[in-house]
Amino acid sequence: MSGRGGGDVVPVVREVGEGGHARYTYRLRVSSTARAALLAEWDRCRWVWNECVAKSKAVHAHNTAHPEDRLTCGPARLDRMLTEARERTPWLRAGSSVPQQQTVRDFGKARAKAQKDIKERLPLRQRAGMPGWKKKRESDPTLNYTRRGFRLKDGRLHLAGNIVLTVVWSRALPAAPSSVRVYCDSVGHWWTSFVVPVEVQPLPETGQVIGVDWGVKETATTTSDAHDLPHAEHGRKAQAKLSRYDRMMARRKPAKGQAASKGYRAAKKLRAKAHKKVARQRQDTGRKWAKRVVCDHDAIAVEDFRPKFLARTSMARKAADAAIGATKKALLEMGRKHGRDVRLVHPAHTTMDCASCGARTKHALPLSERTYTCTACGAVSPRDKNSARVMLVRAGLNPAGAEGVRPPGPLAQVAA
Repeated sequence: MSGRGGGDVVPVVREVGEGGHARYTYRLRVSSTARAALLAEWDRCRWVWNECVAKSKAVHAHNTAHPEDRLTCGPARLDRMLTEARERTPWLRAGSSVPQQQTVRDFGKARAKAQKDIKERLPLRQRAGMPGWKKKRESDPTLNYTRRGFRLKDGRLHLAGNIVLTVVWSRALPAAPSSVRVYCDSVGHWWTSFVVPVEVQPLPETGQVIGVDWGVKETATTTSDAHDLPHAEHGRKAQAKLSRYDRMMARRKPAKGQAASKGYRAAKKLRAKAHKKVARQRQDTGRKWAKRVVCDHDAIAVEDFRPKFLARTSMARKAADAAIGATKKALLEMGRKHGRDVRLVHPAHTTMDCASCGARTKHALPLSERTYTCTACGAVSPRDKNSARVMLVRAGLNPAGAEGVRPPGPLAQVAA
């Protein structure tokens, strides 16, 4: 994506499921008439969502008070509630039924996920929360349309309800879309994303393999010096501007229960715009690096690192600025897109094992110690480089040389 707010944006291609589908995202040019129509549709969908929340809470309260007379609040019951509401409410009936039905389905999925997490007794910090209210000034508009609710004609997107939108076609769609989402981000820009079936785009074989180790000082350290990803520090470079907008919002913060002033909303928009630019810079850096790694290597051993725990450490800000999770996701998606052999490696003890002989140190190495010295075979190498080579060993790839030459014969099973 481009970091400029008003320019044309390269679409984001993102894997969404196992069925060979991807989501292509494009910028929208929305007229004042279309914007008013979209916001009116969103008001109706938001009302439907809140009615579903109210119904769910009422059913839960009834079942708690009367366990012998339990009621259900499944998708079928909510669909009947929507049909009855459209019959007696002209304002609701004036909008298209497609996004309203999708709102009911989205609520049902969110509620089912929360109930599943509760049933599996997951910790509170890992559970999906029960669907809550969508407030008018705190929720961004999002409308979902199935195939019968939209069409593409003369390069423009026609939605149910006579809403016509101009799409910035920075890339052609590979196939006819099966569904579309229209949404507005925190900056006020409108976007559309199409779900389309895609095929694997194989790349020529190179005979090379590579191991990837994630870190904070270096976002990605690999067995190839030419493919290391240094910490770009996009957030640190924008910190002065972000702090300034934070102070502006703090000075203009409204009292509890009062509406925000025009100055507060303007400062909030400036802050959101700065954060959006940093996010696009991180995404652009990660995707370009992932593309280069995938193009140059047939097999990739990636540390299955979960950076979430770093949020509770002193490295939280720098780790968040590194965007390890987004970069890892970009690498996995790029590998699937081009049919590469990507293997996830469990991160346990990867900094303690020797890539040459497999010996393990008796104690975990402190972060200040950046050189790994094996007491068994005497091998000495940079700590992160040794970890990257351990990824190749654990993935079943022979780390022959710094570049990692692909071994002969069939490879081991690909990690999910």
